[in-house]
Amino acid sequence: MEVRIYYEDTDCGGVVYYANYLKYFERARTHYLEERGISVAQLVKEGIQFMVVRAEVDYCSAARYGETLVIDTTLDKEGRAGLTFSHIIRERLSQRVIVEGSATLITTTLEGKPKRLDAALFQALQAPPKGNPDA
Repeated sequence: MEVRIYYEDTDCGGVVYYANYLKYFERARTHYLEERGISVAQLVKEGIQFMVVRAEVDYCSAARYGETLVIDTTLDKEGRAGLTFSHIIRERLSQRVIVEGSATLITTTLEGKPKRLDAALFQALQAPPKGNPDA
């Protein structure tokens, strides 16, 4: 997934504000799910939501206004009620690593009670992106 850096993403020095990387992680996870035919809106209609319980970010290099970032997201660990996604963000042209990190999520009801993933959702999370059988 690609993200272009706009002025609103940066601090007064033109560098991406550090907390925005967590937003980029969130977008990338949603993109990961959508590529596998999983709709977050549909999950909510079914009474299922994901809640982040842990996030880690290692800042390696500064990203700046006008650059385009590429976010690689993988499902690193999965359990019946928990998932850990790993993210690597690189600058598109130079391929320099900007940020590495992860987020651990649990599946809950809309009331916040832990809920096991059903077999179909669990299988869909592990599938390659639709339209790309080699991924």
